[in-house]
Amino acid sequence: MSDDLFPEATWISLDEASQILDVPVNKVRQLIAEGAIASLRVGTPPAPRIPAEFFQDGEIVKNLAGTLTVLADSGFENEEAMRWLFTADETLPGTPIQALREDRGREVRRRAQALSF
Repeated sequence: MSDDLFPEATWISLDEASQILDVPVNKVRQLIAEGAIASLRVGTPPAPRIPAEFFQDGEIVKNLAGTLTVLADSGFENEEAMRWLFTADETLPGTPIQALREDRGREVRRRAQALSF
């Protein structure tokens, strides 16, 4: 996986995410395992990275975990879900991750739920 597939994303390490959230790195790994946040192996050499856009004001963006769950329930793999979050949607407008950061989670979840039909 190359980080050029998501040029809009600013990739951070698990260590950087732990600093943002003020939790140990193991807690970040747990959050990934639970689906509260998502990561991909990017960079050279490939290493687990998380989009910085998943964090705001020292916390995980509101409604991100629920959106990731809806996407997973719709059959989206991790990379597909992240691609969807960073792909512009003219009906929002902007990208779903931008809408989540602007506290428009209901709109994003509605679109994510519609993907399963």
